[in-house]
Amino acid sequence: MRRVVFNQKGGVGKSSITVNLAAMSAAQGLRTLVVDLDPQCNASQYLLGMQAYHNGEGPKPNIGTFFAQTLSFRLKEKDPRDYVHATPFENLFVLPSDAELGEIEHMLESKHKIYKLRGLLKSLSKDYDAIYVDTPPAYNFYTLSALIAAERVLIPFDCDAFSRKALYTLLENIQEAREDHNDELKVEGIVVNQFQPRARLPQELVASLEEEGLPMLASRLSASVIMRESHEQATPLVNLQPRHKLTEEYRQLFQELHG
Repeated sequence: MRRVVFNQKGGVGKSSITVNLAAMSAAQGLRTLVVDLDPQCNASQYLLGMQAYHNGEGPKPNIGTFFAQTLSFRLKEKDPRDYVHATPFENLFVLPSDAELGEIEHMLESKHKIYKLRGLLKSLSKDYDAIYVDTPPAYNFYTLSALIAAERVLIPFDCDAFSRKALYTLLENIQEAREDHNDELKVEGIVVNQFQPRARLPQELVASLEEEGLPMLASRLSASVIMRESHEQATPLVNLQPRHKLTEEYRQLFQELHG
């Protein structure tokens, strides 16, 4: 299964959700790959640690290397598995990001390389049971590439009024990508992140979206300081504190997505 975690708004927890669902998948014994398409490299640093980017450059080869080589016909293409790096966690691998993504985006657009990622991920699907794709907080070349390459899209939502306004545009963009490029793409649902169950406004907002018929998932992810600790220690929740409340919420979300 190739799943993209996508929202055009920043700060909604895309990287946290991507990494922790992937780690939950790996903990279930599935060979799982995280693909980081965000030039900020948050998912990559989460899995590999800040030391992997201490000199301003991440592990190589990476997803930037892959896209850069598509711009030159003179270079011999690498084996897709060469871009993948092991993490410290069993069954969990990462195709890391690089700041180079921002530098070459315009060239990739002008040379119509929008389907290259789909070919890469289809090839890697032979080696991995599950692929999770983290995206930048924008609707750009990389997010469209991910929507074209994926089978499912999961939408994080943080109970913010601005997020609600952006949600409708986001769903329209997904539908357009589906109609124009990828008729296999399906919205798995909208997952509420940083949920405060005792606060009135988040409850009313979620209830309103459900009444409108939007595909809200039953699982909710709470706000917790453990997530910050998880980032600082570069250790997913299931590996850091497997019995924590938030870890159990991720476990429930994983189970909901997989029936």
